Amino acid sequence: MNVLCFSLALFGTSLLAGFLGAMTGLGGGVVIVPVLCLLFKVDLHYALGASLISVIATSSGAAAAYVREGFSNIRIGMFLEVTTTLGALLGAYLTAKVSGNWIGVIFGLVLLYSAWTSLHRSDDRPKRHHPDALAMRLNLRGSYPVGGGREEYVAEHVPAAFGIMFGAGTLSGLLGIGSGAVKVLAMDQAMKLPFKVSTTTSNFMIGVTAAASAGIYLNHGYILPALSMPVVLGVLAGSLMGARTLAHVKTRTIRMAFVVVIVAMGIEMIFNGVTGRL
Repeated sequence: MNVLCFSLALFGTSLLAGFLGAMTGLGGGVVIVPVLCLLFKVDLHYALGASLISVIATSSGAAAAYVREGFSNIRIGMFLEVTTTLGALLGAYLTAKVSGNWIGVIFGLVLLYSAWTSLHRSDDRPKRHHPDALAMRLNLRGSYPVGGGREEYVAEHVPAAFGIMFGAGTLSGLLGIGSGAVKVLAMDQAMKLPFKVSTTTSNFMIGVTAAASAGIYLNHGYILPALSMPVVLGVLAGSLMGARTLAHVKTRTIRMAFVVVIVAMGIEMIFNGVTGRL
């Protein structure tokens, strides 16, 4: 395969990854890394570096549209980013210390976990709960478009979500992904935010988290411009398409297709990691 065909194949794959990442809030990295390793035979560490840059592109492409449409909650996102960024720095530091095979196994487990959480999302409309005192004090609340009006919500269990976000940041830095599954879990299940708010705020956050660890990856030489450029362009275009689509369609069918793909990739990554092929 020559350079042009390789770049076009990367662009097409990244386009789909960005679309799915924006639609589900998981980030395109969960697709990009296994595809680069298993399909294009790219070294795992360089795949992680390219994925990290693509995560920033995903967030940049989708976040602006989500904020404009009134879905993302910037206040909640930036509040949670305090601990997520610290975790991302720790994860990026551990990347050079952990072998590629172990990273592959961990990545595969994260993929399977992402599939499980994608199948167990709550409905768009949250159940009514008692107001959380800490969330009210910090003004962690908002509203989002529903039909012809807006639905209000208030975050819950803030300390628990704050702790979960540290783990999400560590996974992001270690695996070169946005760790959107863990972020959505914290906001959707712990904080009881509506699904679309959790998804869109996750897309806003993953770029900030990835940027925190990108410098460390660059310092280790894991970011190759020739590899990252087609990936970033494809993911950016796909994320813009996904952001425009999410507000108008139900994502159940796309989520099911996404689950099938990442389960297959997760099993393959674990197998290759255990057998020492990464």
